Amino acid sequence: MASYTHIGFHKAGLPKEVNFPLTLAPMVGLSHCAFRQLLREYLPQGATTLWPSEMLNSRRIPHEILNEIPEAMTLGDENFWVPQILANDPIKIEKSLAKLYAHGARGVDINMGCPVQKALKHNYGVALMGDADYAAQVVRDTVRFSCGPVSVKLRGAPSEDKDKWLTFSKRIEEAGASWLCLHPRTPDQKRRGSANWSSIRELSDNISIPVIGNGDIQVVDDVLAMLEQTGCDMVMAGRALTARPWLFWQLGERLGWPSPLGREDQSPPLSDLEEGAEYGRSLLRLWEIMSSLFPEKLALRKFLFHVKTGSVWLLYGHELYSRVSHIRQGDQLPQVIQNFFAQPQPMLRKTDLRQ
Repeated sequence: MASYTHIGFHKAGLPKEVNFPLTLAPMVGLSHCAFRQLLREYLPQGATTLWPSEMLNSRRIPHEILNEIPEAMTLGDENFWVPQILANDPIKIEKSLAKLYAHGARGVDINMGCPVQKALKHNYGVALMGDADYAAQVVRDTVRFSCGPVSVKLRGAPSEDKDKWLTFSKRIEEAGASWLCLHPRTPDQKRRGSANWSSIRELSDNISIPVIGNGDIQVVDDVLAMLEQTGCDMVMAGRALTARPWLFWQLGERLGWPSPLGREDQSPPLSDLEEGAEYGRSLLRLWEIMSSLFPEKLALRKFLFHVKTGSVWLLYGHELYSRVSHIRQGDQLPQVIQNFFAQPQPMLRKTDLRQ
């Protein structure tokens, strides 16, 4: 098993059971239990990482039946499920956390990085970064009602606001956050432009709790580069995992971990054609999982969004998306995918992340 003396897990604070330096990002419409199950099938044997939910709203959680909403559904073998919440009201936080821990949560993540208007109008997401006192109180309230660690996901700041941003981060640490996750694009950038990895290094150098780095991860070399260049404790990948769920497998091989269960005599895909073929297999498996968990219309909608997100890494992904978008019955989907991947389909190493 790999040693992390020089890479990952530099600071105490992450759950001791977590031993693998790559985790999935909480993504609306994508980080549901079916996708998490697919990813776990590529996780090296013996590896444990954090598993997020889609973004959940603390205004709604107290009134929802969590087993019946896809954003909060979980499967039995998710060892470290850490749901992400939008939150600011202590009463709603207390009620939401009680339900989430009863539902299997092992910790909770506060979203202070979402820049969309729907979150901002309730003083959620990145709006909290505008008031350090208010944000610190939200963290204290969450820690008070939490049965496990509390993390916070942040956005970066323009260079002229860097001192204020670091002071804000330290206030969050002092309020009781167990670790911070940084997506080093500013709120105005949203998904545009390059992620400023130097901000991850600066944050890691200025706080004593662990830092998870997020942004511009597309291939396994990006994971290793972020760990080495920024000193972060873990790396979080988002949209690229919809195209390369085997990033976990590739990283495990590079770090000396055993292959995933059932793949002991195999090596992870590496060439553009090997990755393209594996992408086709992963889509068939994802549909198998989705169709067993979700009603057909919901499964088709979520599958189409998954393909829209990940197929941009495929040379002819636009054609795959077009074919999938015309499907109205789930039993037609496997044959459409098999027909498309009957011809070799090369996968691109990098693509434009501004979609």
